[in-house]
Amino acid sequence: MSSGYDTTTKGAATRRFHAEYAWLPGQVEPSPDVLVEVEGGRFSSVTVGVPAPSGVTRLRGLALPGLANAHSHAFHRALRGHTHTERGTFWSWRDRMYEVAGVLDPDRYLALARATYAEMALAGITCVGEFHYLHHNPDGTPYAEPNAMGEALVEAAAAAGIRITLLDTLYLTSTVEGEPLRGVQRRFGDRDLDAWSARHESLRPAPHARIGSALHSVRAVPLSALSAFAYRNQGVPLHFHLSEQRAENEASVARHGCTPTQLLADMGVLGPTATAVHATHLTGTDLDLLGSSGTGACLCPTTERDLADGIGPARTLADSGSPLSLGSDSHAVIDLFEEARAVELDERLRTERRGHFAPDELTHAATAAGHAALGWDDAGMIAVGARADLTTVRLDSVRTAAVPAAGAFFAATAADVTDVLVDGRVVVRDGRHVSIDVAAELARSIGELTRSTPELARSTPEPARSIGELRS
Repeated sequence: MSSGYDTTTKGAATRRFHAEYAWLPGQVEPSPDVLVEVEGGRFSSVTVGVPAPSGVTRLRGLALPGLANAHSHAFHRALRGHTHTERGTFWSWRDRMYEVAGVLDPDRYLALARATYAEMALAGITCVGEFHYLHHNPDGTPYAEPNAMGEALVEAAAAAGIRITLLDTLYLTSTVEGEPLRGVQRRFGDRDLDAWSARHESLRPAPHARIGSALHSVRAVPLSALSAFAYRNQGVPLHFHLSEQRAENEASVARHGCTPTQLLADMGVLGPTATAVHATHLTGTDLDLLGSSGTGACLCPTTERDLADGIGPARTLADSGSPLSLGSDSHAVIDLFEEARAVELDERLRTERRGHFAPDELTHAATAAGHAALGWDDAGMIAVGARADLTTVRLDSVRTAAVPAAGAFFAATAADVTDVLVDGRVVVRDGRHVSIDVAAELARSIGELTRSTPELARSTPEPARSIGELRS
């Protein structure tokens, strides 16, 4: 597998950047006039309160550590705007999702994921956690290269210029009762845990890529495999969907006599390298189990509201001891600023009270906590020795004009990101990806997929060819 990820920063000359404002570790608000030096892809010095010297690259606005998108299904990007026919239900959304899953092959997945990850780069995201379960041919037979689809994702991240943790997912059954996978679901599953382990162990990290593990959910992994799965994946990032919908809890109680959280705790899945995704419908005991074990919680508010899943107990999770991270999941939007402020704003809706999260807490969830959940403990902070990731947000757009730097997460959007540095390399400059025409590649890759899926094709308009057509 070829990698387009540039590692030439090793041994490169020192580069200097001067940020008008920068959010530094442990600070409750950004610091003005911060000079940072980068050498070998890492921050070699960080100096606060100095004027910009000559010859330095100026970063006007707010410089943040690189953002971490801790939960992604890259192929879901093709669904944006296509799943609301007749108002849309979860089931109509799932039908469209399965249609897209059924027509992807490694080449198509590489094209779609490359464009999707490049969109993430434009949004200031420097690392993604890809929850990957499209392993095999649509009929369930392995590719000649068993990890062709996973390797396409790793290559896509390299081409887009961001890091990836490939969360290779165990998916064996279609229901909590153990019904077999059917239809396109067959491409999600390996024969059993041993077959998954053999394929998983052949995946190899790269300079920009780490390999983690995931179990899809308690409905997709039988009880007989949970304990062994947890044992085989100790010490690596281990993610799982948890209590996304009430029906999942009801099915688990009916089958196992306990909630999904209790089941995973009993099987040894919870722990400080584990992350529960969504964690929306939790009991008090569930919260105690997650928090006392140090299990993280990745919240995906834009997807949770798009699918009408509900609002989770974010503040209680954090107070219980679960580090919070953020993900864009199904990519209804790709905007970590929106995800971060939704954590606070959804809590306001749920409790009818303001003031649950301070700006620095939301910044931490979008940066250092997300990187840690993906196994990149040396990223997500502007500090000496950390990976040199910077996401610069303009403070003079129509959204951010006159907004204090500390309020950026409550005002800015992905469209306000101007410059992105990943491991010391410029990936986005002046709001444009340095090597990819992102809109054109998204249109091309998604257009090809929708033409292969009849229901999506019916909801896709032909591109306008003239101003007259645009106005009609």
